[in-house]
Amino acid sequence: MKKVFKLAVAVCLATSAMSSFANTDSKLLDIITADHRTSNYVSRDVYRHPLETLAFFGINDSMTVVEITPGSGWYSEIIAPYLKNRGNYIAAGYDPDSKDYGGSAKRLINKFKTDPESFAKANISIMHPPHKVRFAKKSSVDMVVSFRNTHNWHEKGQSDMVFSEIYRALKPGGVFGIVQHRADADKTADTSGKSGYLKQLDVINIAEKAGLILVASSEINANIKDTTNHPDGVWSLLPSLKGVKSGKYSYRSIGESDRMTLKFIKPL
Repeated sequence: MKKVFKLAVAVCLATSAMSSFANTDSKLLDIITADHRTSNYVSRDVYRHPLETLAFFGINDSMTVVEITPGSGWYSEIIAPYLKNRGNYIAAGYDPDSKDYGGSAKRLINKFKTDPESFAKANISIMHPPHKVRFAKKSSVDMVVSFRNTHNWHEKGQSDMVFSEIYRALKPGGVFGIVQHRADADKTADTSGKSGYLKQLDVINIAEKAGLILVASSEINANIKDTTNHPDGVWSLLPSLKGVKSGKYSYRSIGESDRMTLKFIKPL
């Protein structure tokens, strides 16, 4: 009975979030089509569906939103300027002082510095498991988003740690939106994370173990052309085309990977 009540509350919160988005979606569309975005990032909109994905998560421009492992800032170019007047964008990336991914973190910091119009109010935090994972204060964040990162944590046995920290940072009723390369549920292919693919049910189980409630899933980022069986995993496909010496154009015709799009809520 208690679980049913929590789910009912979560569904109400999800509906409310989508309603509030209706008043701001023209602003988000304007940012997605603005000139400040990197041209090769824009070319991937057809695969990544930023407007539809962020609308599904229920973003609005007064939220505090954390993006976990923003990489080169593909989504940063959209979310940071969207939130800069009324909300708060936090890029929780790798430790710039680390030996492994420090270079990536420094490039993102430099990106923010060189475009103050877009990123002047963006904040930098660190989420670099296993030693630095406290990227925000407890119950301080309206939304956390993660795009194609879970396989990295899963391969290193860090998924439970990261998802627990996401739960801790979210306000009660806060949203965790996730996009992740999706393994075929009916196949026994390696889903350790090494290939980039994870089974959708496995990701849901990790999130629920951390205390989050799944309120919706979407096929916004699905790709039925992706067989998920490639010599270099997801990196055989666009944008990497890694290791593809022959048949390069057939891999290009597939597009990017098949992806799950999941929306969780931290219960009240």
